[in-house]
Amino acid sequence: MNIHIVQHDIATNNPEENMKWIVEELDKPESREALLTVFPACTLCGYPQFGSVAYTDLQKRAQACLQELVERSEHRAFLIGMPLQIQDKGLCNAIVFVQNCAVRGIITKKYLAPDEQKYFVRGEGIQVIQYQEQQIAIGFYEDLKELSKSHIEQPDIVVCCGCNVFDYNKPYRIRYRMHKIVENLNAGLVFVNRTGGEGCYLYAGGSLAMNAAGTVLCQFPYFEEHAQSVDMQLMEECADEKPEAVELVYKALVMGVRDYFRKNGLKRAVLGLSGGMDSAMVCVIAADALGAENVHGLLMPSQYSTDHSVKDAVDLANNLGVAYDIVPIKPMFDTLRECLKPVFGDRPEDVTEENMQARIRGTMVMSYANKFGAMALNTTNKSEAAMGYGTLYGDSCGGLSVIGDLYKTEVYELAEYINRDGERIPINTIQKPPSAELRPGQKDTDSLPDYSVLDAILNLHIEEQLCQDEIVEEGYDPELVAMVLRKVRINEWKRLQFAPVLKVSPMSFGLDRRVPVS
Repeated sequence: MNIHIVQHDIATNNPEENMKWIVEELDKPESREALLTVFPACTLCGYPQFGSVAYTDLQKRAQACLQELVERSEHRAFLIGMPLQIQDKGLCNAIVFVQNCAVRGIITKKYLAPDEQKYFVRGEGIQVIQYQEQQIAIGFYEDLKELSKSHIEQPDIVVCCGCNVFDYNKPYRIRYRMHKIVENLNAGLVFVNRTGGEGCYLYAGGSLAMNAAGTVLCQFPYFEEHAQSVDMQLMEECADEKPEAVELVYKALVMGVRDYFRKNGLKRAVLGLSGGMDSAMVCVIAADALGAENVHGLLMPSQYSTDHSVKDAVDLANNLGVAYDIVPIKPMFDTLRECLKPVFGDRPEDVTEENMQARIRGTMVMSYANKFGAMALNTTNKSEAAMGYGTLYGDSCGGLSVIGDLYKTEVYELAEYINRDGERIPINTIQKPPSAELRPGQKDTDSLPDYSVLDAILNLHIEEQLCQDEIVEEGYDPELVAMVLRKVRINEWKRLQFAPVLKVSPMSFGLDRRVPVS
C-alpha cells in the first residue's frame, strides 16, 4: 500500500487556515497517487487547545471545514484529526477517516491527558478498519498501549497519528516504542507527528514508516515541515540519521523562538547582554531564529562590572552581527539610593541594593521593548529558576524564557555545540566563572554550590522525582541536599510569576512540575 505522510505545522484554533494547507497537500500529485494520506492528530484545530475547545463556535467552524474536505474527497482517502461532537457521547478528540466523499470511520482518543479530561470525554481508542484489502489499526499515540498480539483483529498496518510535545528524550522513546509494536504485531507501521512551536510547547516531527520486518522505510527530518509517500511493501532501508540530543534541543529552541514570534505577530527581540553564558546563549538562539537584524542587545554595566564582561558582550554582538547599546546603570542606581536614603536610614547595604540594580536593568530592557515594539527575552536558566537565584521584576522579566528549561551545565553543553564550527560565543564567556556582578568580586558560587553538583541534585529531585533521603543515598552531602531542596521548595512562588518557558525537558517548571506554593 502506498501511503502519503504529511508532517506539518498547525495553526491552533484556526481550522480555516489549516484547511488551506490541507487542501494544497491533498491536491499534490504524490497525495493523489497514494491510496491513503495521513495527517497528524489535531490537524484542523491544533493542540493544545485548552479551554478554547469548549466553545461551540470553534467546534462548528471545524465541522464546516471537515464537511468541505469531505465534499472534495472524490476518489481520495485520508485521515484528519479534530475535536468532534459524538451523538449521545460528547466532545471527543477524534481522527476522522474520509473516503470518496463520505466519513467512513471515526476513531476517538481513549487515554486523555489531564488537561484534555477537562473538555473531552473518554473515547473508544484504537480501531481496526478494512481498507484496500488491508486491516489498518488507526489511533492516537497515547492509545498504542492497547495494541498487542492478543488484539482482537490482527492488523496489517498500524497508523499512529501523533501530536507529541517534544522533550530531549521523546524522539528516542518513540523510536523504541514503534519498533516494539512492529516486532510484537508483525505489522507495518506509519507514525505521523506534527512540527512547529505552540507557545511553550514544541513539536519535533520525526515521522517515520516501517515495514512488517522492522525495516525503516522513511525517517522524516526533525523540526521541519515535510511530506513523502512510502510504499509499505518496500524492503530497502532508508538512510536513518539519529541526531544527538544536544542538536535536537538547539533546533527545538530556535524553532520555538521563531514560531512564538511569528504566531504572535512579533518581529523584534531585545535582551540584556551581560557578557555571561546565559545571555550569550539566548542571543545566539534569537539571532538564528529571527535574524541578527531583528535582535538588539543592551549592555548595562554597573560599577561592579569588569572590563572583560563588556568586551565579551561586544565580541558576541559583533560575532553575530547584532546591534547593541551600552547604557551604564550607575547614574540610575546612585539616584535610586539617594531617593531611598530617607527611608532606609543608616541600614547597611545588603541584597536589597543588588536587587535594585537588577530591577533597573529589567526596567531598561522593558522600556526599550515598549519604545521600539520589541519583545524582551528572558535569560534565566533552570538551575537559577529552581533555586530562586534571580530578582523578581529584574532579571526575571521578559515575555519568553528561552533557556528556562536547561540547567546551567546543559547551557555549557549547548555552547560547545554552537561553537563546533567556529567561535560564535566568545571563549572567555564560556571559560570564566559565572557572576551576576552586583557587588565587588561576586561569583555565583558565593550563593550556590558548584553547578556540576547542583545540577546533578536538581536533576535527581525534579526529573527523577527523588526525595531528600533517596538523593543522599546516591552519595550527596545531607546538608547540601537539604539546602538545595529547601531552596527549590520555598521559591515556587517566584516561578509562578515567571515568563513562559520553552519546554525541552521531561519535567519543565509550570507545565509538568506543579507543586503547592504553601
